[in-house]
Amino acid sequence: MRHQRLGFTLIELLVVIVVIGILAAIAIPRFREIKGKAYMASMKSDLRHLAIAEEVYLYSHQTYTTELDSLEFTPSPGVIITIPEADGTGWGATSTHPNAYPHLCSIFFGEVAPVAPATSAGQVACQ
Repeated sequence: MRHQRLGFTLIELLVVIVVIGILAAIAIPRFREIKGKAYMASMKSDLRHLAIAEEVYLYSHQTYTTELDSLEFTPSPGVIITIPEADGTGWGATSTHPNAYPHLCSIFFGEVAPVAPATSAGQVACQ
């Protein structure tokens, strides 16, 4: 009389679970890193779009603005844009996202003081 095997042994199931756990331990940190880079890309993109919106505002009003509501611009979900300085000679802005790494990007144009970490006018920089 032969005994027919109908399923997996407990050891085989435990080995599969351990292998899946190891693969998950490798994949989850990588996934977080990729999401952080995607948030950073949206922060940079929002600053570039803000630059276009500020130029449109300048042509209509002969000055730049610190009010986002005055611009035809909506930041990406979760991105926080701050314009600390804006006048007829230039403007500067920062963008942040709570889940992004790095946590701060900035840009400035014109005669205003550079907004750290940006050091060159018109170039988005992040830290």
